[in-house]
Amino acid sequence: MSRIGNRPIPIPPGVEVQIEPGVVHVKGPKGALQQRVHPAMQFERQNGTLLVRRPSDERQFKALHGLTRTLVANMVEGVTQGYRKDLEIQGVGYRAALEGKTLVLSLGFSHPVRVEPPEGISFVLESPTRIGVVGIDKQLVGEIAAQIRRIRPPEPYKGKGVRYLGERVRRKAGKAGKVGK
Repeated sequence: MSRIGNRPIPIPPGVEVQIEPGVVHVKGPKGALQQRVHPAMQFERQNGTLLVRRPSDERQFKALHGLTRTLVANMVEGVTQGYRKDLEIQGVGYRAALEGKTLVLSLGFSHPVRVEPPEGISFVLESPTRIGVVGIDKQLVGEIAAQIRRIRPPEPYKGKGVRYLGERVRRKAGKAGKVGK
């Protein structure tokens, strides 16, 4: 029994959910999203909520039940509140800047690294070492944040690099030097 799949999805006022076979469209104050879902999954509207039903108790449908509910719930939350991932930069001389919508990173390379935001994503710069990735699509926000982190991941000796806000990096001791002789 899927505990997540059985939970109803509250639909706030101002949010439109349109269900077609295999596709769910969600439109809200911050924008519109669509998601492909398995055509056998069924949706039921009940006084301001949406319920996801599976056609049978087969293993495949049990797996898709919670997934489908979570994807639609994330879309509803995205078009009402939006999503944000915060990154921080650590290292001497490492910094970020915005040129229009483009994020320009100085991360110790011989050249600045430019990151163009895709459609639906924007960058917020709180300080030269704090970056916010903002958008309505949870998956896309996480993917862009991961791509920025991948440019210069935090290294274990000094901790320099780009990391998620609050991420702990395990540190290594480094060379101990030659002993003896």
